[in-house]
Amino acid sequence: MNVIEAMTDPAVFGPVFRGPSWAAWRAFLASLFGLPLDQAEMALYRHHTGREVAPVVPFKEAALVCGRRGGKSRILALLGAYLATFVDYSDRLAPGEVASVVIVAADRLQAKIIHRYLIALLRLVPMLAALIEGETQDSVTLTNRVTISVVTNSHRTVRGTTVVAALCDELAFWRSEESANPDFDVLAALRPGLATLGGLLLMASSPYAKKGALYAAFRDGWAADDSDVLVWKGTSREMNPLLPQSVVDKAMAADPANALAEYMAEWRSGIAAWIDPTHIEAVTFPGRYEMAHRHGQAYVAFCDPSGGVSDSMTMGIAHREGDVGVLDCIRVRRAPFSPDDVVAEFAATLASYGIRSVHGDRYGGTWPSAAFGKAGVSYVPSELPKSPF
Repeated sequence: MNVIEAMTDPAVFGPVFRGPSWAAWRAFLASLFGLPLDQAEMALYRHHTGREVAPVVPFKEAALVCGRRGGKSRILALLGAYLATFVDYSDRLAPGEVASVVIVAADRLQAKIIHRYLIALLRLVPMLAALIEGETQDSVTLTNRVTISVVTNSHRTVRGTTVVAALCDELAFWRSEESANPDFDVLAALRPGLATLGGLLLMASSPYAKKGALYAAFRDGWAADDSDVLVWKGTSREMNPLLPQSVVDKAMAADPANALAEYMAEWRSGIAAWIDPTHIEAVTFPGRYEMAHRHGQAYVAFCDPSGGVSDSMTMGIAHREGDVGVLDCIRVRRAPFSPDDVVAEFAATLASYGIRSVHGDRYGGTWPSAAFGKAGVSYVPSELPKSPF
């Protein structure tokens, strides 16, 4: 039984997903699994993906950029329930190994929403309810060697697991005390576990700023027939026609910028960073990663140190041409790393540009000054904050 058959069968999930309001989602699921599309579904596919060529093989990754109340959490739950019960992994699992459906969201409370939907779908169908062997507050164990778990938004907690489905909800809003880029870090930690059994990575969210993993997937995969990531974009009412238009109209009247993101699935501008990403792209040369040192040119450098446990350590080198600042070189080292080793590496880069001193923030007291001093570089704590606000 394929996913569309399971979704529409009255004896399986049909009672939950019946009716024409789920048409766009049926087209998405058929596209995701490389199933045949009829004429109406093909029109929906072209509209919501920007692509022209119908998929003929399943995707391993998908990005859902959809307005709120569009039904994406219920579809993630459907996919989790289907992949946990209708696919047999036993012949590919090592002795003692289990396959996992993991649910990750901006916080555990949001993840539990999908978890509750998923368990309710299993309990709806007697033959699937019979598979439930054990249950805790955050996980369910099935008799077919599959577990369904809510995990924290951390690259540490998702490592070492054989994953058949990673349901990542509200990805555009992930935050973490451990990392400046938790979305990228968690996805990077998930992908090796997904590779074992060819698992499915689902990234879903209403859009926010033009940065982060979801925006990167949209930027690279929207309207790209050759992309191996299915990017599906839809407004709230396109994905859920039962949502009253009056709800959208009221939100648009109260706060148009917010409503465009929340209900119309449009990326916000001007809040991603100090400078809008489109402005950065306008002054960036694609394919040029670094500019070589020029004799006689004066350079300056700034470093953002890190202790090497969770945050990255970065450094930039620049020069002035008239009234224009030119960024010549960027160095980034992601945690974990040895701070002394990275300082030595950065010091060597500074020396190649003829730089003997580097400005930086006041991180870690006197440690940056002492560490760079050992490498022959003067570390000057900045009198100004890094934030422009």
